[in-house]
Amino acid sequence: MRRCRSSPTAGFKNRLAERAGDRFFSGSGSVPLPFFFQGVPILPPFQFQVEGVDRSTLARVGRLETPHGVVETPAFMPVGTLATVKGLTVEQLRQAQVQMVLSNTYHLALRPGSEVVAELGGLHRFMGWDGPILTDSGGFQVFSLARLTKLNDDRVVFRSHLDGSPLELSPERAVEIQEQLGADFIMCLDECPPHDVARDKVLIAVDRTTRWAERCRKSQRRVDQALLGIVQGGTHLDLRTRSAEALVALDFPGYAVGGLSVGESPAEMYTTLDGTVPLLPADKPRYLMGVGRPIDLVEAATRGIDLFDCVMPTRNGRNAMAFTSLGPIRIKNLKYQKDTRPLDERCPCPVCAHHTRAYIRHLFLVNEMLGPILVSWHNVAYYQQLLRELREAVRAGEGAEFRRLQLARWGENP
Repeated sequence: MRRCRSSPTAGFKNRLAERAGDRFFSGSGSVPLPFFFQGVPILPPFQFQVEGVDRSTLARVGRLETPHGVVETPAFMPVGTLATVKGLTVEQLRQAQVQMVLSNTYHLALRPGSEVVAELGGLHRFMGWDGPILTDSGGFQVFSLARLTKLNDDRVVFRSHLDGSPLELSPERAVEIQEQLGADFIMCLDECPPHDVARDKVLIAVDRTTRWAERCRKSQRRVDQALLGIVQGGTHLDLRTRSAEALVALDFPGYAVGGLSVGESPAEMYTTLDGTVPLLPADKPRYLMGVGRPIDLVEAATRGIDLFDCVMPTRNGRNAMAFTSLGPIRIKNLKYQKDTRPLDERCPCPVCAHHTRAYIRHLFLVNEMLGPILVSWHNVAYYQQLLRELREAVRAGEGAEFRRLQLARWGENP
């Protein structure tokens, strides 16, 4: 497949956009529509192919082609909010078999500034990562930094959590910043309401998110980035339907399920996914934002989700919690003082190949920075291994059995 490269001039980009007719992403159910430059056909830079669906669940395996490489789905993206996955080098991410990472529009707009990143060659060159990147729009910060925001139908105004200076994000500005950063996947600006707000406020957020999505789509200029819409609606299935139907009508190249993991119970999240995922096009990637625990990845993937992100592997790793195939362990506990086993005896990562639980516990107790690095590294690798094994199970038609066995290992009821 020939990939569309960034053009040297704005005029070239505009001509490509006109020829492409906004159809620069090919799903598995369609034929790639080439655009032409000087008589040469250029295929779209993004393609998604569903390669198989499990025979007894909705889990699926796919191939997501991007300008910076192929992602096998389901896939987990470690969070590199400030152009770094905390505590880990790019080489460590590669050794953990990470395929794709996430960075954040709001935080990078504050420091170092999207214009600075653009001048330095874009986010890939800036952070030294040559694989695919997704940038969040800043919409989640509407929820997480609510005390510092003012919101209306036109835009959201943040007071910087660093120095109180204002940062305005409109749909148009959110897209502009993400185009300057240069990620492969960019997100529409959305409003993410808390779980416990009244239904009428969730409805307002749903309709505002739809209007903002329309404005984001109209303002996009780069043809080498895929802009994804975000379905909102809390745990109200009728509002999820309202949101999904409106966004699907806008024909985005992929869709995210937002507004979960914000206070609802796991059961409520799974029920919401049961009612939402079937509303999304089967030939486009589906992304569950900000989730989550290993069990959440398995449960959501068996409901048809393709992409995940969460800070949990590194945040919990910095706080001495290791995720394993038998469940999480708190490595500072006394029972690991003389434990010569690796963190996970089934894990092939470099940490488990070279270090014992006793040693890693020691590092935490003496406040050595290597301890948080090693557990974060292992956790990221474990998440990759978990979804790699799930992909293998789905290809073999054994997704349901994989889920049953894995939940049993974790001591969870299937």
